[in-house]
Amino acid sequence: MEQERAVVDGPGPLHPSDAAPLTGRHAGRRARLRAYVLVTKPRIIELLLVTTVPTMVVAAGGWPSTWLVLATLVGGTLSAASANTLNNLIDRDVDRLMSRTASRPTVRGDVSPRGTLLLGLTLGVVGFAWLWLLVDPIASLIATGAILFYVFVYTLGMKRRTPQAVTIGGIAGCAPVLTGWAAVTGGDLADPRPWLLFAILLWWQPPHFWALAMRFREDYARASLPMLPVAYGNDEATRQILLHSYLLLAVVVLSAAGAFSGAVFVVPAVGATLVWVWLAHRLRRLRTVTEANALFKFSTLHLTVVFVAAALEAVL
Repeated sequence: MEQERAVVDGPGPLHPSDAAPLTGRHAGRRARLRAYVLVTKPRIIELLLVTTVPTMVVAAGGWPSTWLVLATLVGGTLSAASANTLNNLIDRDVDRLMSRTASRPTVRGDVSPRGTLLLGLTLGVVGFAWLWLLVDPIASLIATGAILFYVFVYTLGMKRRTPQAVTIGGIAGCAPVLTGWAAVTGGDLADPRPWLLFAILLWWQPPHFWALAMRFREDYARASLPMLPVAYGNDEATRQILLHSYLLLAVVVLSAAGAFSGAVFVVPAVGATLVWVWLAHRLRRLRTVTEANALFKFSTLHLTVVFVAAALEAVL
């Protein structure tokens, strides 16, 4: 136990004659800092750029002030990092059972549970204060509400109990859209455009994650997580992916017929979604991990195309 504590919490004071070289201490600190950064899942936070900035451009009808964009991104990043950190803390037992997550710092003991909890809470509080004071109170409440929803409704409430966790939990993933809009408009969410972008992102998430779950089906089964391919098999998973792909297409077409009716949005957004539906049909027909992986990889490009097209239409 004492040896484990030394690894997790760091060594105690050493006698000067036993001290490690300065470079060794610095290397240890860098490794520790890197572990805490990885706990926040920085790659997931990158999606903030894809959704928040274009939404702010749409809200402003052009480029908002650079300061506002940066301040919103910083606050949104802090909030997303808080949610991801707390998720890593709670899920470290199941993460240990899956090959794709077994190397996370919370599983390897590179960070302590106490340190992870303090980091998650600190990021959440700082993010709330940052957005409240420097951006907009409504934006702050939305971002913090997303943390609470992600931790208590998705992670603690649904993830280990129902395949629908991905669908309902996706609400938290849509928060950056409303946060970005509120930052520009002073909290005014009466316009239908942020809600259309919200709906696109909401229906984008289930097939995106179910395609990933097909690839790591054995991992999820080993951890007893009821992702759709585990609970009902790949046959039902591909059927649901196809149905939700058509729901996504319906929302994109609705957006194109109403609030985003210009060709700058319609052509790339509808075109990219039709490609998505074609990939979903191919996945449904072949039902292979290769096709699931192809849809998963395309989904990130699709989201970028749709949101950038919305921003360009607002500017042009």
